[in-house]
Amino acid sequence: MTGSDEFRLALVGAGRMGHHHLRALSDHPTVRIRYVVDPVPAAREAVAAAGLPAYPGVEDLLADAAPDGLLVTAPTGRHGALVAVAAKAGLPVLCEKPAGLDPAEAAEAGRVAATAGIGFQVAYWRRFVPQLRRLRERIAAGELGEVLFVAAAQWDGEPPAAAFRTGSGGIFVDMGVHEFDQIRWLTGQEIDRVAVQPAGPVTDPAVRGRDVDSAQALLGLSGGGTALVSLGRHHRGGDMATVEVFGTRDHERLTFLDPADGDATMYAALARQAEDFAGLVRAGRSAGAGVADAVAVLDAAQCATAQLTRDHEVHTDR
Repeated sequence: MTGSDEFRLALVGAGRMGHHHLRALSDHPTVRIRYVVDPVPAAREAVAAAGLPAYPGVEDLLADAAPDGLLVTAPTGRHGALVAVAAKAGLPVLCEKPAGLDPAEAAEAGRVAATAGIGFQVAYWRRFVPQLRRLRERIAAGELGEVLFVAAAQWDGEPPAAAFRTGSGGIFVDMGVHEFDQIRWLTGQEIDRVAVQPAGPVTDPAVRGRDVDSAQALLGLSGGGTALVSLGRHHRGGDMATVEVFGTRDHERLTFLDPADGDATMYAALARQAEDFAGLVRAGRSAGAGVADAVAVLDAAQCATAQLTRDHEVHTDR
């Protein structure tokens, strides 16, 4: 499809998450990735072999094409610079989470986008999982009563490469932001207290002292309830994510990411998210995460990461 109603995205970053987006939108009827940007020649060659034009930089892309939006899946440390390039060109941005390594970086990306008047959405795809949306509606309608406790877990099938782990901000910035955003979004409450406990074993010597294989965070919520976030990098069989909400009237438990289903849930949500982003650009409406969400989530992640760092320093000194 190449009709005038198609929303044409340029993907910036042809790594693991970039390929997930490519697969999720490969046969979408209205939103398609038509261009790819990646500074690594081998990555460009791979997507070019699949029939997509590939460019080394965003400036090279814009000299040759006019996409409707930029989908940023590059490493987190490059998010801010890429938003700035897009803003200068007046190009709306759908930026993979977390939109920065800390709250200040996310806030600055949002400020740059707002000053330029471009659409800016942060890609927390779980907001587009139908099961989670129904749970959120139940909580908002009071069907569960007052929220007492939320338990959210994300365990990946295996750890990513050491180079990624040491540059992605650690387990709470890389993984935990999903849970923090999900808890805020589901409950409508803010995270106002954080206490963490890491697990001791770290299987990759290259990341010891810089990342952990598992960590838990106990959160205090602004409505008076609490939440537990459980993160791990070793789940035999594949990636898994669950959430359970306990209220004064009812409770509900969901396993919305199940190894038995592969990536189907995520791909469907990524497609809905892309549709939503097109709606933001064309009609100014979005159900996705914005700058304030990204900043609040990274604030919690930064607090959790600082506690992990202090804990490591204390144990090193003993």
